[in-house]
Amino acid sequence: MIFKLEHSVNQRINLSNKTVELYIKREDKIHPFVSGNKYRKLKYNLDAAKKLGFKTLLTFGGAFSNHIAAVAAAGSLLGFKTIGVIRGEELEDMVPTNATLSFAKEKGMQFKFVTRESYRNKTSKAFLKNLKDEYGVFYTIPEGGTNALAVKGCEEILTPDDEVFNYVCCAVGTGGTISGLINCSKPSQQVLGFPALKGSFLKEDISKFVTKNNWKLITDYHFGGYAKINEKLVTFINQFKKDFDVPLDPIYTGKMLFGIMDLIDNNYFSKGSKILVIHTGGLQGIEGMNVTLKSKKLSVII
Repeated sequence: MIFKLEHSVNQRINLSNKTVELYIKREDKIHPFVSGNKYRKLKYNLDAAKKLGFKTLLTFGGAFSNHIAAVAAAGSLLGFKTIGVIRGEELEDMVPTNATLSFAKEKGMQFKFVTRESYRNKTSKAFLKNLKDEYGVFYTIPEGGTNALAVKGCEEILTPDDEVFNYVCCAVGTGGTISGLINCSKPSQQVLGFPALKGSFLKEDISKFVTKNNWKLITDYHFGGYAKINEKLVTFINQFKKDFDVPLDPIYTGKMLFGIMDLIDNNYFSKGSKILVIHTGGLQGIEGMNVTLKSKKLSVII
């Protein structure tokens, strides 16, 4: 991709009275709109779309989708038309009040809202044929961006300087980011994934892209499922930002860091361990989540 990026840095988190070292790779800082793992996943997909002569990108997502926002922004920057197939017909009337969708629309994305039942069939030949009949030729990017090209991009997250870490941790949505991290990790490193949603299917999905076995999913910190949140998590996210000047999103990185800090407190990591946490961005989702939190009369994320 040809737009300007910043380099991510490893920020040390100074833990008092702890026997491990914790660092966060600030991938969220590489670009204001196409940040973190979304840039990594889109990099080679957009290169392929351009080389193959496609003018339009089509992808899938929900109300708070970081992926939808990133595709819209990248398309705007690189001159692609973008189409977002959105889960939930009811969202069509909520675009002006939905931060993610209004941002994507501002960046030129055209929406197609479908029922949740129809959305479950989004990868079927019949569903895709109907889309091609309606929109013509387009380059398809899967929900969440995960495919072989996305994994290739995520294999570039770790650098030679990161070989000193014993553990590499990341949040898990569709499995693309952790797959790339596993592929580029060293045999001496353990890669830990923190799923943001419930379900046992992720292990199988990840196994399609990796051959190493130095990885594990920590499934105890999803807070009830995708986009589920409570006061305890909001308090943690706000305190973490106050203590370490690192903003976290409530769907992915907030849950992951909550889990990591809990594991540290319970001596999961051996003494002297060096832990690297990948900040995958997703901060655009905070504004939309705060609307939901306010409606439930809960504290908001600062």
